[in-house]
Amino acid sequence: MVSRIVEVDPFDIVVFGATGDLSRRKLIPALYHRDHAGQVPADARIFGTARRHMTNEEFVADAKKCVLDHVKATDIETASLDRFLARLAYVGTDATSAEGWDDLSAALGRDEERVRVYYLATAPELFGPICERLASHGLVTSNARLVVEKPIGKNLESAHQVNDQIGKYFPEERVYRIDHYLGKETVQNLMALRFANALFEPLWNSAHIDHVQITVAETLGVESRAGYYDTAGALRDMVQNHILQLLCLVAMEPPTSLGADAVRDEKLKVLKSLKPVDEANVDLLTVRGQYKAGASAGGAVAGYLEELGKPSSETETFVALKAEINNWRWAGVPFYLRTGKRLASRVSEIVVAFRHIPHSVFDGGAGPISNNRLVIRLQPDEGVRLWLMIKDPGPGGMRLQYVPLDMSFAEAFGVRNPDAYERLIMDVVRGNQTLFMRRDEVEAAWTWVDPILEAWKSRREPPKPYVSGTWGPSAAVALIERDGRTWHEDDA
Repeated sequence: MVSRIVEVDPFDIVVFGATGDLSRRKLIPALYHRDHAGQVPADARIFGTARRHMTNEEFVADAKKCVLDHVKATDIETASLDRFLARLAYVGTDATSAEGWDDLSAALGRDEERVRVYYLATAPELFGPICERLASHGLVTSNARLVVEKPIGKNLESAHQVNDQIGKYFPEERVYRIDHYLGKETVQNLMALRFANALFEPLWNSAHIDHVQITVAETLGVESRAGYYDTAGALRDMVQNHILQLLCLVAMEPPTSLGADAVRDEKLKVLKSLKPVDEANVDLLTVRGQYKAGASAGGAVAGYLEELGKPSSETETFVALKAEINNWRWAGVPFYLRTGKRLASRVSEIVVAFRHIPHSVFDGGAGPISNNRLVIRLQPDEGVRLWLMIKDPGPGGMRLQYVPLDMSFAEAFGVRNPDAYERLIMDVVRGNQTLFMRRDEVEAAWTWVDPILEAWKSRREPPKPYVSGTWGPSAAVALIERDGRTWHEDDA
């Protein structure tokens, strides 16, 4: 099967922070893939900009290295690579001064109708100054779009400030707050599973679903992000954005259409329906941990404090929560959320656990009966598994087995799954905001997260230690097992 390429209008994209890690690992390879696939128009242009002084030739050489390092050799063709590199240009600018902005304005030209994408792959404190400079140099045209990465603030108050700074120069309908998890193929298929099939949506409620688990686990430590991470922690870094967005897609009501505001209106309702977690119940509903030395991926690894180079830190590298949604569809259905670094395996998945059958007609010899589970795997191998009870083949009576109906996207479709950034960048060019967070979503998420952070701060209890290469503190197991449930970890 060949994936269908949908052409986009001619565009210019300007990547601020073009010499940084995100640009080099994700954005440049993503743009190459779209160019190689034939989706980028012939006259599209890609500008890199940063404070660093470098020539066009140096930037192009570095971009070529990015492609060679981060794109599979089988996806690199000389003609495609040469065409892509010919689109690139570098203009040095300083977000905090006037340096380079006249050069950028001259390079872009004065075509008011051309789609312009300004991608801010920078620290959030530069969002406002960059927008101000763009406006003062006449670069905020009627067809200009702004892409900003997380974090949007570190609490509700600072999120307001960041959004206000952006909003001075770009109207909300042209602001794209990117969450790359929403661009993953499997997340898109969650929408298709729910709303394009008669099988699941009638069962998608508290009468048939026992609980939901969302896990985003990493085997890596904080590494080069240690300085940023120690000011953020797992709750801010992962739960407030990625995990709550996944929860919204699982829990939202069917939208009237897949239009951007129709989908985001329903997600906002979920965020506003989350049962508060605060000082009164934070000990019962949350667990925070911090990894110590252990083994990961077959080798010994240092603990968080050793990587950080500090004797102590209150920052959590693991968090598990029990969330509840106060509405008719989900009343009484817990959502167990967990994320962490230096865990036993790298996996991101959503598990929808259906209720047990009300009565078994099988005798004891048939074996135990497990509840059906829909497992939506985001990484490392994107796909969907529906776990069912079936008869063990062969004679000898009725013996039951618990097995998955397994659909791996790579095997089922025989095509490369585009990286999330490929889809999202092209959606920005198209002007489609469906997969991007609206301002009120970001602020509603912070409204739920802030009381948890405040409760942790007031208790002044350090994160619980856990050995690298395990599934986090034992308290995280207790969090779910005291409800008579277990974490889904047997789907390797």
